[in-house]
Amino acid sequence: MDRSSRIPGFYRLDVDGRLDELRARFGLTEDEVAVLRDGGRLGVDRADKMVENCVGVFGLPIGLGLNFLINDQEYVVPMVVEEPSIVAAVSNMARTVRQGGGFRAEADESVMIGQVQILGAPEPEKAVAALQAAKTRILDQANAVHPNMKRRGGGARDIEVRVFEDPYPMIVLHLLVDCGEAMGANAINAMAEGVAELVEELTGGRVNLRILSNLADRRCARAWCKIPEIHLGGNGFKGPEVAEGIVQAYRFAAVDPYRAATHNKGIMNGVDAVAIATGNDWRSVEAGAHAFAARDGRYTSLTKWWREDGHLHGFIELPMAVGVVGGSTNVHPTIGVLRKILGIASAGELGMVMAAVGLSQNMGALRALSTEGINRGHMTLHARSVALAAGAEGKLVDELAAELVAMGQIKIDVAQDLLAARLRRKVG
Repeated sequence: MDRSSRIPGFYRLDVDGRLDELRARFGLTEDEVAVLRDGGRLGVDRADKMVENCVGVFGLPIGLGLNFLINDQEYVVPMVVEEPSIVAAVSNMARTVRQGGGFRAEADESVMIGQVQILGAPEPEKAVAALQAAKTRILDQANAVHPNMKRRGGGARDIEVRVFEDPYPMIVLHLLVDCGEAMGANAINAMAEGVAELVEELTGGRVNLRILSNLADRRCARAWCKIPEIHLGGNGFKGPEVAEGIVQAYRFAAVDPYRAATHNKGIMNGVDAVAIATGNDWRSVEAGAHAFAARDGRYTSLTKWWREDGHLHGFIELPMAVGVVGGSTNVHPTIGVLRKILGIASAGELGMVMAAVGLSQNMGALRALSTEGINRGHMTLHARSVALAAGAEGKLVDELAAELVAMGQIKIDVAQDLLAARLRRKVG
């Protein structure tokens, strides 16, 4: 079975042709293909058990990020996203990175932080000493809440104690918990609640909040790429010129939070799309990434780009609190099929893939911004959405989109006028 992420001409196939390709490459059954075709069959009855006050089901497109070579392994990456150009850009940049040997990536162990807030401790210094001295008791109490986690090699491993003074005095106990292959939110919350009584006994204070932190900075993923500058040229731009443009665009984000916010949003276009496709909490990943970008007191870029020895180098690091068990995995019928296509075996591997996707997405955005501008490619793909919104259907969507691009007028009113003119000619 050929699991290569290089599928030349994939975008030219119709949906049936693409599904045939997936059936052959990934051994999808007819039922699994039907899940993709039918939007996962997430009916309102099942959806009603997933959220409160359910009134229906909302669908989003599933695209495939192609050409990913990460640590010498091939990955076809499912992405759930509605914005045009994201999947095309990430696939195009991943193809370019292949020419430099692909991405290298790594991930930390799955350690998350549970926070226990302590108020009103009469003698803060003694309270801190008491918590530190009782480390083993606290960890044993936490692990008693989820004994299976420890038996699988994870569980509560360590504690930290933080003291805040002005303007709001408090003590915060951190439980450092290895969640294994799960994201771990529910387990961490339960552990934090499970140690509350003991913490109050040790400190003489009152426990208030007991909750995980989404700044999962002990659970980061990193990815690198190195591309010969000669492979970056095109559209009238020379390779070194493109490389320098990307580096200067990164430097803008590195020093200016106003630019960094948009720069990092582009990264998360790809990261979030994979998180959704794999049934992970994309809001948690998003919050952690932006908090991590401000960890030194100033919001800055999640990536770094530089030139060296005729190559463009890229690097990304961000928290990656994702799992491959629990959550929506056994609830939403589409997620299992998408994970089969992705072919990951662990939470760490998933984190590495997502980091590589984020780096690729960033490279695509910076390349476009520093050369022909973001609108040229983005608006060309956006033309199809405009044609759909104007009321076009079937083959007419692509025909109308091509006409809008040729006119340089990718606007809903123009599309409506063109569509009306076509219909008049047909009637006449």
